[in-house]
Amino acid sequence: MFKEKIRDIREKNNYTQEAFASKLFVSRTAVSKWETGKGYPSLDTLKLISSIFDITIDDLISDEDIGYKKKIDKKDKSERIIAII
Repeated sequence: MFKEKIRDIREKNNYTQEAFASKLFVSRTAVSKWETGKGYPSLDTLKLISSIFDITIDDLISDEDIGYKKKIDKKDKSERIIAII
């Protein structure tokens, strides 16, 4: 899954979450969310990861990851609707 892949990339390159985040112009919290499966990077950030670490986006994201992201998005949308009500 993506969360393991992104953590492996970071660790293989000896980056802390903070250093990895800085290299990608995101927050350390964003990296933490990716590594725990609570979030995913934007397409632009995926492209940057792909370019910097010489890995394809297809290698980063599997069909399983896409299905999981849809579940997260659906849950987030439901929570926002409940909050509005």
